[in-house]
Amino acid sequence: MFPDMIKRSVPGYTTIIAMTGLLAGRYAMPDSNLYDLGCSLGASTLAMRQHTRAENCTIIGVDNSEPMIQRCRSVIDTDSHDTPVSLHCMDVRDCAIEDASMVVLNFTLQFIDLEERAELVERIYNGLRPGGILVLSEKVIFEDPHQNQLNIDLHHEFKKANGYSDLEIAQKRSALDNVLEPESLDSHRQRMRQAGFGSCDVWFQCFNFASFVALK
Repeated sequence: MFPDMIKRSVPGYTTIIAMTGLLAGRYAMPDSNLYDLGCSLGASTLAMRQHTRAENCTIIGVDNSEPMIQRCRSVIDTDSHDTPVSLHCMDVRDCAIEDASMVVLNFTLQFIDLEERAELVERIYNGLRPGGILVLSEKVIFEDPHQNQLNIDLHHEFKKANGYSDLEIAQKRSALDNVLEPESLDSHRQRMRQAGFGSCDVWFQCFNFASFVALK
């Protein structure tokens, strides 16, 4: 049920995944690694695999849920593209980033403790080749309280339009309150610049969900 749930909960999710593939087609370098950190069922992994044209690339998918990794493996096995995919059940904070031309963090960083996020982004930067990119997609908050509440309300309306009841929306919000901690757009930009990225900005946003591209 995960693919259906996330499409009904995250506005623009399908577009973000599709564009992740197009970015891989542009930025994947020969003889390099592409990482999908928090790969879940492998949507971003598959998108990168289907668009990567550079030779001798390997896509590395990481997730801390063994059932997710097993299901991801079965999804990848049905795909006919030939870029190798290596899947690992581990915490993304323990994953070594090496010789990478692209790293994807789609709705993963928001579940990492705030004080550990900078270190992870710095390790990603250090593991990227010059010219490599980080794609970071997150739920965000707005500094202006009126804008923040507006986008929360619009997100709730989006979920209701996709079949969720008010009770289901409230239950999901309560369940995520202690595990998902969103940040502002400026906080993300500042962290990536401090890590060393020379170029970083939003390429997609819908309500309180946004995706960044940061270039080394």
